[in-house]
Amino acid sequence: MSKKIMLLGSGELGKEFVIAAKRLGQYVIAVDSYNNAPAQQVADEREVIDMLDGNALDAIVTRHQPDIIVPEIEAIRTERFYEYEKQGIQVVPSARAANFTMNRKAIRDLASKELGLRTAKYCYAASREELEAAVCEVGLPCVVKPLMSSSGKGQSTVRSKADIEKAWSYSQSEKRGDSSEVIAESFVPFHTEITLLTVTQISGPTLFCPPIGHRQERGDYQESWQPCLISGEQLKEAQEIAEKVTRSLTGSGIWGVEFFLADDGIYFSELSPRPHDTGMVTLAGTQNLSEFELHARAVLGLPIPGIELMRVGASAVILAGAVGSNPKLTGIEDALNEAGSDIRIFGKPVARPYRRMGVALVSDELGSDVKTVKLKAIANAAKVTVLCDEAGQS
Repeated sequence: MSKKIMLLGSGELGKEFVIAAKRLGQYVIAVDSYNNAPAQQVADEREVIDMLDGNALDAIVTRHQPDIIVPEIEAIRTERFYEYEKQGIQVVPSARAANFTMNRKAIRDLASKELGLRTAKYCYAASREELEAAVCEVGLPCVVKPLMSSSGKGQSTVRSKADIEKAWSYSQSEKRGDSSEVIAESFVPFHTEITLLTVTQISGPTLFCPPIGHRQERGDYQESWQPCLISGEQLKEAQEIAEKVTRSLTGSGIWGVEFFLADDGIYFSELSPRPHDTGMVTLAGTQNLSEFELHARAVLGLPIPGIELMRVGASAVILAGAVGSNPKLTGIEDALNEAGSDIRIFGKPVARPYRRMGVALVSDELGSDVKTVKLKAIANAAKVTVLCDEAGQS
């Protein structure tokens, strides 16, 4: 069984998906807005286009005639997916899912208004003046995010009215797509933030990975660990919510469903219809199948007999500190010295401040202390330095 897969977005998550798909004998065309993106380095073919240009997107779909389209990023003219499905192309997880989840307004309204899930209080704004009204409505402090963005881009915390102007400007400079609208969300007093990787299948039951804990800065994940210890009652509730929302969106594949755990219960936060950055911890061998292997199997309709926790693990990001080209990472030898340590270098051709360039992975036997494993991953990531040709040390 060999399918032609078109990957839309070719970052580090896409790279691991391509590797998993190639191991299963698939043919992959990796698409991105710039050349030599991580997934393009391991794919069979590549295309470089602006995926927000619907005509350009149509052109490469017509030229390559893929069996399956796998979106990896938000900045895509997703409304075209409905037409591709009519042409018999499988869109992952589905055209409906991609259109809802690529826009925070659509997914939040679905979760809160249609499905009745508990979320943070929120309000939308399409101008600086509307944002001020929205902040007054949800209260201070709050978080402001573009409706379309990823990895924390354009996201900021508003702690006083003096922060509103800066938050609005930042949201507009870092948004993806052509919508200026933002969402303002009240703070949830959570004690734990988790990702519940959820697998929906073409034929077969919905499956859940052991919960993954994570910490964020600037709206982007810094460390993740698996398993994250939560009560059986909370886990059951999270699984029920994840199954409810993924069933509504339809389709097969892996989903990263995020939750806030607070003293008064569970809050639905966000959802990604693809492998999740916090799920890179599964590359440490914490599960019998990584999130990328699970995604590939689900997309192709291959059997997934079960998901089993094999080891305790953690991941910590390796960040660039400045702008530069041809980045090289040093200190890898030191980071690999201890048993259970591993590194993934993403191969991005350009660095910029806070850009993820790699990830340190650590695993240990089941029953080991998760905090100790996490601290080791953080220490290993700190041993790696990003150097660039044009900007020197970054």
